[in-house]
Amino acid sequence: MSTFSSSIPWRGALPSQRGLHRAVIVFVCLLLSTKAIATSPGLGQPLTEAAAQAHSLTVLPDGTGLPSGNGTAHTGEPVYQRHCLACHGLQGANGINDRLVGGHGSLRTEQPVRTIGSYWPYATTVFDFIRRAMPYNNPGTLTNDEIYAVTAYLLHLNGLIGAEDEMNATTLPGVTMPNQQNFVWIEGD
Repeated sequence: MSTFSSSIPWRGALPSQRGLHRAVIVFVCLLLSTKAIATSPGLGQPLTEAAAQAHSLTVLPDGTGLPSGNGTAHTGEPVYQRHCLACHGLQGANGINDRLVGGHGSLRTEQPVRTIGSYWPYATTVFDFIRRAMPYNNPGTLTNDEIYAVTAYLLHLNGLIGAEDEMNATTLPGVTMPNQQNFVWIEGD
């Protein structure tokens, strides 16, 4: 009675038959995926809670998650020159990648300059980003002391802290960023 024709069996089927075909396909897919999981090659090892904590990179705006360590702009300058200068330029400007310094007061202009000192909402975010993604060619290789020091150097270049102000898990969250009021931190559930 049906005039449908197709090489796909459910296209020409009646509506009640299409549902059955789909259910069979879903069942077969689930069966195959269960078989694939049961026959995995057994690579790797289960991650222990201690190993997971060692690799936890979550740093919140209030400083929760910051590791131990410390640094100043003075100690951060040579780290910056060794690991950051090639991409971000001398003193954080005029490099081949993002400008890190300057831009103060430019956000409401027709050509805003978004830098650490003009745009970023929290100093802890600077630390967190460096820790996760820098240096570009070898992320995750800086020590906590080096990260605090480079963060301090960048904050100092932006006029936000003094050259000898020590940045650590206690002092870094206390740095007030110029654009902080334009961001809202929403607590998660």
